Amino acid sequence: MDFSALNDALASKSYDQIADICDTLMLQVSSQGVVFQDEWPYAIHLLGHIYISDINSARFLWKRIPLAVKERQPEVVAAWNIGQKLWTRDYAGVHEAIREFNWSPEVQGIVASFSELYTKKMFELLVSAYSTISTQDTALFLGLNADDAANCNLSSFFTWLITFVQI
Repeated sequence: MDFSALNDALASKSYDQIADICDTLMLQVSSQGVVFQDEWPYAIHLLGHIYISDINSARFLWKRIPLAVKERQPEVVAAWNIGQKLWTRDYAGVHEAIREFNWSPEVQGIVASFSELYTKKMFELLVSAYSTISTQDTALFLGLNADDAANCNLSSFFTWLITFVQI
C-alpha cells in the first residue's frame, strides 16, 4: 500500500489534508478488493477528521474499524476518546484525553498541533465572553484546574496564551 501522500502530508505538517488523503486512499484500496484493515493507519485517519472538526466522519470511521483493530491498537481508542469528548462537548475532557495517552512518534505531531489549535479556538471563545465568564468555565475550557484559573491574572494569562499559541 502506498502511503507516500499521507507521509508527505505528515512530514510537511499539512494536517488539514490528512482526512481527505486517508478517505481517498481507503476508497481506492477498498475498490480494488485489497484487505487493508490490519495495516491501515486508523489513529492518524481519526485524528485527521478530528483536526478539521469533522466529528461526524470520525464517528462513522470509528464504527467501521474492526473490533480486532480496536483491541490491538490502544492509540486508535485514545484518538477516538478525543472524538468522544468533542462530540459530547466535554471541553476539559478533550485536554485530558490528549494528555493521558503516550502518543507514538507517528501521531505526536498531529496531536500536538490539534491541541494548540483546540486551545486557540477555546481561547477565542473565552475572549469573546471575557466579561461574563466564570472561573470554573475558564478552567474547563482551557483544561486547567479551578485554583490555577482563579489564581492567574486573566489578562496576563491571555497574553501568555497568545504567545504560546503563536509558537
